[in-house]
Amino acid sequence: MILSLLTLLLIALIVEGFVRVIRYFADWLRQGRRLDASEVSEAHEAEEAAEKVAERDLKGIDDKAVPQRRATVVRTEHDAIEAYLDEMHLGFYQVIIVFFLGCIAGLFVEEVWLFVTAGLTQSRVGLVWGPFSPLYGFGATFLTLICFEMRRHHAKGWQIFLISMAVGGILEQVTGWSMATLFHAESWTYEYLPDHITQWVAWRFLFFWGILGLTWCRVVMPPLLYRIGMPTSHRQLVFVILVSVYLAADIWMTLACFNRKTARDAGVPASNAFEQWVDEHYTDEFIANRFQNLVIGGDEQ
Repeated sequence: MILSLLTLLLIALIVEGFVRVIRYFADWLRQGRRLDASEVSEAHEAEEAAEKVAERDLKGIDDKAVPQRRATVVRTEHDAIEAYLDEMHLGFYQVIIVFFLGCIAGLFVEEVWLFVTAGLTQSRVGLVWGPFSPLYGFGATFLTLICFEMRRHHAKGWQIFLISMAVGGILEQVTGWSMATLFHAESWTYEYLPDHITQWVAWRFLFFWGILGLTWCRVVMPPLLYRIGMPTSHRQLVFVILVSVYLAADIWMTLACFNRKTARDAGVPASNAFEQWVDEHYTDEFIANRFQNLVIGGDEQ
C-alpha cells in the first residue's frame, strides 16, 4: 500500500515536471517568424474576445472580497475560454496535437489504472516506436471534432452522452475487428463479460465512453483547445508537421511489423530486402515484449 502511494506520488511529480516542460516548449514555439497576417489575425481576434469577456466579468470586483473574487475568477476563466472557442478555427494544427496528446495520456492512464487496481505493470503501447496508444489518440480526436461541433449547436448533455457512446463503440468495434481480420491479433476481448454486445464492445464500456465524452466536452476539451490555440508562428507549423510525419511513419511501421509477424507464423518467408530487415529487427521476441497484452494467432505475446 505504501509502495503504491509512493509510486503515485512519484508519478504526480513526474507529470508536474512534464507539464512545466511542455509549457516552456509551447512558449518557445509561439516565438519566431510570424505566419501570414490573415492567419495571425484570427488568433488575435479570438484572444481579444476572451480578454473583453474577462475584463467585463472582473469589472467592479473588490480585491478585499476574497471569496467573491475567487468565484468570479473561476467564472471569468470559463467565460473567457468559451469566448475564445466561439472565434476559434479548428483545423489540422489542433487535431494533430490532440491526437498526439491523446495517444500518450490514454496510455498513461491505462497503465496507472492497471497498476492501481491490479498491482500489475504491463506494456500497453499500440505502436512500435514511442509511448503511444493510437486507439486513445483516435478516440480523443473523434470526440474533439464531434464535441466541438455539438458545442456550436448547443447540444444537451444527454445528446453528447449518447453520441459519445456511439463513437466509442464504433471505434472499439472497427479497431478490434480490423486487428482480428487483418493480423489475427487480439488486444482485448469482452466475451467473458455478461453484458458484451460483440467480442470488442460491451454495454458497461459504452457507458464509460458516454461519461468520457461528456467529461471531455464539458471539462477537458475547452481548456485544452484554449491552451493549444491557433498557430501564429512558423515554428508551430513545422513542429506539427514533424509530429504528423513521425506518427504516420510509426503507424505504417507498426502495420508492417504485424503483417510480417502474421506471415512468419504462416511460414511465409520475406520476399524483399525491407521484409528481411523487419524480420531481423522486429522479431517475435520484440513483438512479445513490446505488446505484452497482444494475442496473435492464438498465442499470447
